[in-house]
Amino acid sequence: MSSTSTTTSAGVVSAQAIPKVSIYGVPISKMSMNQTVAYLSKAIEQRQPHQIITANPIMVMSALDDPAYMSMMQRAELIVPDGTGVVWAANYVGEPVAERVPGYDLLNELMKVGESKGWKVYLLGASNEVIQAAADKLRKNYPGIKLVGVRDGYFRDEQDAEVIQSIVDAAPDLLFVGRAAANQEPWIGKYKGQLGVPVMMGVGGSFDVLSGKLKRAPVVFQKLRLEWFYRLLQEPWRYKRMLLLPKFAMKVMRDKEKVTKP
Repeated sequence: MSSTSTTTSAGVVSAQAIPKVSIYGVPISKMSMNQTVAYLSKAIEQRQPHQIITANPIMVMSALDDPAYMSMMQRAELIVPDGTGVVWAANYVGEPVAERVPGYDLLNELMKVGESKGWKVYLLGASNEVIQAAADKLRKNYPGIKLVGVRDGYFRDEQDAEVIQSIVDAAPDLLFVGRAAANQEPWIGKYKGQLGVPVMMGVGGSFDVLSGKLKRAPVVFQKLRLEWFYRLLQEPWRYKRMLLLPKFAMKVMRDKEKVTKP
């Protein structure tokens, strides 16, 4: 792990012990990818429910505009720095994170570990066509994983109880949820106590990439921190949300001394 332990003296994983930087009140993990995977592996072994949020600047800005969204994020057990803007902001205010921890890569790293451990996985989200194609890809790439549930994300609020019961009955070690940005994390946050899954993570468009519907940004875009731009080229309708990225950067530069304050 790191010099900052994330386990108690009794060996129990502790969300409070994770090294973090606060970006406008949102607690972002400073752990590397390897440390994050090791931490979550321990959480799975101990059956401790964890909501993992893959944070980007748009989510931080949403939290600033919506107290309920901010409260949900602050109650999450682990928030990883997915967006390059979040990584930049942490570095800009002198509280750098170890590295970017993209949700898509974290999903795949957990699958690699889960193969040898026989972890059970439940996929929830996207359209039926996309989620089934994503499931097929995971079965092919990680045959040691046990896919115990695959369901699309198009269900109404009154179906929540039915969906929750399906997940509880399957008893997965990992639950990956890919729904609309406005209800993906709040849905997990609302029901994580009932779900009781060790790792519950919103994965955004990862199912679209896994299924082949969308292409992952080429390495050159990743190195230039322009994955957001590559996605915009594929989904131009997202431009309104993307306008929040420069607003976030301008706000961080303007508030430099206050970004990490409560």
